Amino acid sequence: MNLFAEIRSLVMSSLDEMVAAGDLPAGLDMANVAVEPPRDALHGDMATNAAMVLAKPAGLQPRAIAEALAARLAADPRVTVAEVAGPGFLNLRLDPAVWQGVVKAALASGRDFGRSAMGRGVKVNVEFVSANPTGPMHVGHTRGAVFGDALAALLDFAGHEVTREYYINDAGAQVDVLARSAYERYREANGLSPEIAEGLYPGDYLIPVGEALKEKYGTSLLDQPESVWLADIREFATGRMMQMIRDDLALLGVTMDVFSSEKAITASGRIEEAIETLRGLGLIYEGTLEPPKGKLPEDWEEREQMLFRSTAHGDDVDRPVKKSDGSWTYFAPDIAYHWDKVTRGFDQLINVFGADHGGYVKRLKAVVSALSNGRVPLDIKLTQLVKLFKNGEPFKMSKRAGTFVTLRDVVEQAGPDVTRFVMLTRKNDAPLDFDFDKVLEQSKDNPVFYVQYAHARVSSVVRKATEAGIAADDATLGAADLSGMAHEAEIALAKKIAEWPRLVEIAARGHEPHRVAFYLFELASELHALWNRGNDDSSLRFVQDDAATSQAKIALARAAGVVISAGLGILGVTPAEEMR
Repeated sequence: MNLFAEIRSLVMSSLDEMVAAGDLPAGLDMANVAVEPPRDALHGDMATNAAMVLAKPAGLQPRAIAEALAARLAADPRVTVAEVAGPGFLNLRLDPAVWQGVVKAALASGRDFGRSAMGRGVKVNVEFVSANPTGPMHVGHTRGAVFGDALAALLDFAGHEVTREYYINDAGAQVDVLARSAYERYREANGLSPEIAEGLYPGDYLIPVGEALKEKYGTSLLDQPESVWLADIREFATGRMMQMIRDDLALLGVTMDVFSSEKAITASGRIEEAIETLRGLGLIYEGTLEPPKGKLPEDWEEREQMLFRSTAHGDDVDRPVKKSDGSWTYFAPDIAYHWDKVTRGFDQLINVFGADHGGYVKRLKAVVSALSNGRVPLDIKLTQLVKLFKNGEPFKMSKRAGTFVTLRDVVEQAGPDVTRFVMLTRKNDAPLDFDFDKVLEQSKDNPVFYVQYAHARVSSVVRKATEAGIAADDATLGAADLSGMAHEAEIALAKKIAEWPRLVEIAARGHEPHRVAFYLFELASELHALWNRGNDDSSLRFVQDDAATSQAKIALARAAGVVISAGLGILGVTPAEEMR
């Protein structure tokens, strides 16, 4: 049940009637007609902009359209008042039975309440994390992992067919550095002093890799030239690092559907295939580029190389795909990988990158546009930095990692539920402060606690009723007589519950899972407000002296709990049944 969609359908059918009656001209574009909560709750329950957006194309005054529309809407039994305000805004007040129906719908659907069919038949690929397989994941990867996983869950809830994907950068120079670093730990495992030269990875996490190499190879690789051991150790160490990454992701409850290997894609000939596809489109040519900004002429060597005409698809400059020495640029495997995703039949692609990858946005969008002939949109979401604090001080680096705070450090300190929720309390492109003291405190200032406490309160009400011999299962609550649900605090909670299906679609359409976290805080606030009102007014308490009254009131609380549980499920957070 999406009440806002239902009222919008009522508005649209009323507008169609006005067209049929000659009150509006035919052929109007009504796509921008919306029904939403009013900015000021005192103005009503819902508002529509229909008169304002149709006035100019219709050649009519907005107030005249609003008044004619109001008369038709007021005839519907769900609408008690349709009031024109200002130059042509139209505010609606709905019958209390409407809000009672929302509560029953939530109980009937359970955690599926709010699920949408908007994405039905749409295949979406969400690529996220994709950390280099050279060590444990750091706190920046944590934010990307949480954001990407929550976004995938949100899109799934909105009806899309979602694939979670991790791209393994296992063909670049960094994995050779990994192999050399692991070899030093192998030497250490054999009793020699490791030589961790500048540029190698110094973290203790490679010590177990060295020991495993010793177990496999004994002393056979000692004093051997790099040409003998590099390839084998590179493959061995990369495999161990990917297992570490999988284990770290599992701490957060993140499971990937697909792991794609840059090495495998390169070996498969996908680069050549993608480049030839672009060449067939007239987008590959031999040419020279202008010197980068800030380069003096004497610093710039003009050379001819293979270029992708990315400016034809919205980029600022054309991009090199092959160097003058005949080797591929770093961009070429990215082209092949996205070509691979396009050919797998996805309708939408989403990449979640760290903020330092902002320079890749335009070129990747250009190549996906070219390779899909504009059919497949690519949305690249950048996650900004996370600053960690503890005891009022920046959280210190991990010795195990060598140079940074790891995902495991964060989860072990705060727990997976707190980590996930806090990572979604800011929009992805806004910096985020993660204060270990604040995220673990039990107060309204801690959104994680506040939302979890609301769900725990609902669970406690159900337990208390059951202990008192009052049936409080969802089927019984859904059949309760809710006609007495009329207090402003009760209606306010029901109204907030009614916003959930609309919020799901808005958040999914904008690829903004943080909206779910914001909404849950607002819903929890309404529940806590009603609970606190009950401290002063006993008639608002959820458990009353008689079963029927109790069941009606518990139905409202339980409906809120159902939505909180569904929302936390999208965020990957386990709802709390009780607080300690």
